[in-house]
Amino acid sequence: MSQRIDSYRPAGSPAGWSRVGDEVRRVVHLADPQLPYKARELLSALAKLALFCNTEGLPGNAEVWLSREVIERFIAVGCPNLREGTRGNYRSRLLRLSEIVLGGECRTGKPAKLSASVPNSPYSRTELADLWGWASGQPTEELRWGCRTLMGLGLGVGLDSPEVIPVRVHDIRRASGGTGPVVVVTRGPREREILCRRPWEGVLASATDRLDAPGSARYLFRPNCYSRGSNTVTNFLDRTHPSPGVPRLVMGRLRSNWLVELFEERLPITVIVAAAGVDTLHGLSRILPFLRAVPAEEAARLLRGGQ
Repeated sequence: MSQRIDSYRPAGSPAGWSRVGDEVRRVVHLADPQLPYKARELLSALAKLALFCNTEGLPGNAEVWLSREVIERFIAVGCPNLREGTRGNYRSRLLRLSEIVLGGECRTGKPAKLSASVPNSPYSRTELADLWGWASGQPTEELRWGCRTLMGLGLGVGLDSPEVIPVRVHDIRRASGGTGPVVVVTRGPREREILCRRPWEGVLASATDRLDAPGSARYLFRPNCYSRGSNTVTNFLDRTHPSPGVPRLVMGRLRSNWLVELFEERLPITVIVAAAGVDTLHGLSRILPFLRAVPAEEAARLLRGGQ
């Protein structure tokens, strides 16, 4: 059994496996599966989670991957094309591994939490300004447009990497004869229409205009890349030039900024859930630590309601 685990490698040689493979095998060894099919099941589920976390920019560390928050995000966001039963099986296997690695509870008796620096935390205003300057300063037009388009889709409509990849030019339209709000139609299991935030309407409109003439069916992000997979965004960002002091561009963090803005502008929760493309409030709970506290007087007024 040990040799079977040590020789495991996901099909297709996915990018990032060299960074997470050893940790995946280490954790499955800890689980000590007694049957070959059990080993395969655990390896497959953990490998998918580890590669998702690598795409999100999380550390290559099972203690981070197997926290409840990350597992639930993976099930909600990282498995968009899987049936509910398959997603449930992945959740069960990963929670079993979580109990083995984290012991069910930390020594403090509290569940493991992600640090404030993980990619799902929102960027500060300064960091966003630095990111825009970094995007606009990339050495080629392709890199500049690609980075700005990612920022527009993340901060403007809250898309994450799997939703960015299939978006085409004709999925973005401007109402009222080109002067109204920008509307983005997503594809896949979470298909919906989202109105873009005002500050990012011009970015998405410009990205669309430059590609509209050759054919509206072209992809919006990386329009000349026809071989598209789950690593399309990651592989693109790996080609960008880093800048000292500027954080990495991570779609999960941009989506967090978008969600925080919606909550703090007090949109009805039903509107936020629909725009975010989630079925429950659980997927939004990770945003709560980043929301500003409401002063006591204002909280009292809101709780009491109108006369």
